[in-house]
Amino acid sequence: MSVLTIVGAVGDLVAIACFIQGLILLNAPATARAGNRLAMAGMAIALIFAAWQTLGAAAVPIVVGIVVGGAIGVVAAMRVKMTAMPQMVALYNGAGGGAAALVSTVEFYHILGTAAEGDPVVRVSLVLSAIIGCISFTGSIIAFLKLQELMTGRPITYPGQQVVNAIVALAVAGLAVWLVALAGAETWWCFPLLLVLACALGSLFVLPIGGADMPVVISLLNSFTGLAVAITGFEIGSSLLIICGALVGASGTLLTVLMGRAMNRPLTNVLFGAFGSGGGSEPAGGAGGGPQNVKSTTADDVAIMLAYAQKVMIVPGYGMAVAQAQHSVKALADQLEKRGVKVSYAIHPVAGRMPGHMNVLLAEANVPYPALLDMEDANPEFPTTDVALVIGANDVTNPAARNVTSSPIYGMPILDVDKAGNVIVLKRSMRSGFAGIENPLYEMDNTSMLFGDAKASVDELTAAVKAL
Repeated sequence: MSVLTIVGAVGDLVAIACFIQGLILLNAPATARAGNRLAMAGMAIALIFAAWQTLGAAAVPIVVGIVVGGAIGVVAAMRVKMTAMPQMVALYNGAGGGAAALVSTVEFYHILGTAAEGDPVVRVSLVLSAIIGCISFTGSIIAFLKLQELMTGRPITYPGQQVVNAIVALAVAGLAVWLVALAGAETWWCFPLLLVLACALGSLFVLPIGGADMPVVISLLNSFTGLAVAITGFEIGSSLLIICGALVGASGTLLTVLMGRAMNRPLTNVLFGAFGSGGGSEPAGGAGGGPQNVKSTTADDVAIMLAYAQKVMIVPGYGMAVAQAQHSVKALADQLEKRGVKVSYAIHPVAGRMPGHMNVLLAEANVPYPALLDMEDANPEFPTTDVALVIGANDVTNPAARNVTSSPIYGMPILDVDKAGNVIVLKRSMRSGFAGIENPLYEMDNTSMLFGDAKASVDELTAAVKAL
């Protein structure tokens, strides 16, 4: 074994250790930043030693790729808004799946006519990583387009859709068996066709899934990418890819299961239920098309209610993210705490567009980690809460999930904001949430609506509380 190989193996081992420890640190909000930095260091080490192990002509495209990809990543990270983070995750996840499929394609044509072509393990690995990578690539692109609202977030369905999907899936499976069973140069044309059909399957797989289920779908596609990368590691003999791909695949699968449980919906229902539209179009102020018996309020009235409360629970949702109101929310909480009000935050596991979306936004505003309560800890607090301030959280506060058996979200655990003494809902309009269903919370006697942009409304509340 050469010195080059030994040094490269040691570099891979260090990178793997960084990834594993970084993942462990991500388990707690207080250590999440350190975990992210450690994982970044691990990736830098992995890239450096990848170039090291290919000293010579092959190192040039690797270095070029590192520079170009790194530049794109830095610019994207600097420019992307926190509200667009789910889209960015979907896009990067798709890039990972596409990369795995490209590596498999190169390896397939590289081994044609060689002894490796007859190895069934190699052929199975090539085919599987190509299929899974393509499904993850196009599926993630569709998820990105839905989240970015470049296409409708509603389920896209058509007559005979399941039949079409089944035919495409059978064609992919048939081609896969053909490629694995028959080795030879005559199969060269099958691989591009397999890639095209797998890409089509990825698109068809995500199109009928609505926007409300996108967090679960992104997690599932993330696990697909990890699996494809791990299989690619077997193709090129990289323990780094095998272990890191397995980590991503396992964590993505676990997160998918946990989110399904949080929504109290089986994965099959998410994938094949065509649930989760892009939201309704009810007009502002409750005028027609939605709940009629809503009470509007003013910032001054809400400020008095908040200032003289003993306990306030803030419930953030996607509306807070869209308005970039997290810093304003922290400023309001600071003013209330100066008056002796106990302020905490109720976080639903699927609030926003991806897991941990609200936690990331509030951490950006330096909200103390102990103040962020998971749903299981927050719900017992609502009956003794004077004011629940709901900022754009529609579906995760919908009481219909408890008792309306015909509701698409029936059985989904929700935040029990309706049990608070007073509920103030900040919304732009009476437009429904991402699930596209009405929320009876807005018509309850203890609920009042404060209409307007979330950031502007919270700033008004802060100024009004400060003036008291």
